[in-house]
Amino acid sequence: MEWIELKSEAQLEEIRKRSEERPQVIFKHSTRCSISSVALQRFERSSPPPGVDFYFLDLLKNRPLSSKVAEVFKVWHESPQVLMIRHCECVYDESHMGISMEDIADVAKATN
Repeated sequence: MEWIELKSEAQLEEIRKRSEERPQVIFKHSTRCSISSVALQRFERSSPPPGVDFYFLDLLKNRPLSSKVAEVFKVWHESPQVLMIRHCECVYDESHMGISMEDIADVAKATN
């Protein structure tokens, strides 16, 4: 899995722009949460679908940015949480043990 580290608000606009061409996924992770660690491990063991960019947001290092993600994409903040952005909008979000690469792949196909 090739992650793009999400660490600035400027990247949110980049994600919105890129979402016009291809799906963008944000994985919000808390390094202090065992559920988040399990969800991340499960996610990383799966093969990512082609044509999707994956961003990793460390919540402990970037808590204000996590709140900005929730505001910009109009979702409730959770941890762990995965969001798919397509055509500038969040078209999918899931949290905790509901996070699955298979769902990401299905949504990516459906939104193309």
